[in-house]
Order: sequence, then structure tokens, then C-alpha cells
Amino acid sequence: MTMPKEDTHPMPALRGLEDNGSSVRLRAALAAGTTPDPRFVDKLVERCAIEPEFSVREMLTWALTRHSSSLTVPRLIDELRAERPQARSQALHTLSKIGDRRAWPAITRALLTDPDDEVARSAWRVAVVLVPKGEAAGLAGVLAAQLGRGEHETQLSLSRALIALGEVITPILHAGMTDADPRVRQHAIATERLWRDPDAGFGFAIEEAKRIVALGAIGQEG
Repeated sequence: MTMPKEDTHPMPALRGLEDNGSSVRLRAALAAGTTPDPRFVDKLVERCAIEPEFSVREMLTWALTRHSSSLTVPRLIDELRAERPQARSQALHTLSKIGDRRAWPAITRALLTDPDDEVARSAWRVAVVLVPKGEAAGLAGVLAAQLGRGEHETQLSLSRALIALGEVITPILHAGMTDADPRVRQHAIATERLWRDPDAGFGFAIEEAKRIVALGAIGQEG
């Protein structure tokens, strides 16, 4: 008796990624990562750009990390030029999880200063993962030029990225503490406090920084 051959065609999994049910899409992304297939890569990347559910996007990213970086990295780099902000931010996020340093040249100043906060935050995270030795100071300068940007979550992301770069941020933060813009001064002070005392929490650090700026106490701190 001839046994039927197992269906290895990727179409069922790919169709599942387009289902109206988020649980179906989640299972389809899980299946695509559990049994990687080069034919999945384009569809996984395309779905990242439009997927509305966070949990599904995270599974799509995981599925991509399960595929060969020789296939995923070039495709994700192409996505960094997409018009849709979510496409750029998810591609950056996935590159940060893959951690392939060949992607570093694609992390441009335009992405690091992208007007969309989610794109910029994703770019900051991947940049500190991929930055080569000797280029951390230059990256710190680009990041520090955005001190004071956005609301709490954006500022926290920027502070974390700067802190991850280490000692090279010292002169940059000191310069920020005397900037003409009080938001820049506050953010620089808070970042320096968080660097010195990670357990303090960013909320506490930023409130302390606001007090210091209001009192004009910079330079009087021990």
C-alpha cells in the first residue's frame, strides 16, 4: 500500500498569516518558526509591516530568527526603506534579535533620528547591539543630539541606549547638562543619575532632574 506523501507546501502556513483571527495568525507564525522554510521569509517580513497584534508581531520576529540570517538580513535591510513606519520599526526590532553585525551599515542617521518615535526607538536598540568597536562615541553623539525628545517611554529608551554604550557618554551627558533647553538638561541629568544608580528608576531620576533644573543647581551637585 502506497502511503500519501506528507504535504510540505508552505501555502497553508502562509494563508494562516492572513487569517482574520489573531490566534490563527499566532499559530501560523509559530509553525513557520518551528519548521523554517526559505519560502516563508518574504511573507513573514511582509506580515510584520501590517500585523496589528503585538503578540503576533513578536512571534513573527521569532519565526524570522529561526531562519538563516543570510536570507533574513538582506530582506530586513530592504524593509528599512519602506514608507510604512511599522515596517521600518519591526525590521529594526528583528535585526536587533538576530544580532548580525553585517546589518550595521544599514542603521543610518536617518533611522536613528526618524520622526516616528517607534522607529527611532527600535533603531536605538539595534544600534547599541550592532555598533562596532571604535564607533560607540560617534553613535553616542547622534543619540545625545536627541536628548529631551518625546515623552516618558521615548526618553527612557534613549537613556537606556546611551547607558549601554558605557563610558563614552560621560562628556556628552556633561555637555547636555548645560544645554540651553531645559528638557535637554533634565534628560541628560536623569540619564546620568540612572547610569550611576540603575535601581533608582527613570521616573525618580527625571523628577530629581526637574528639581535640579528648576533650582539651577547643576554644578552644585557633589
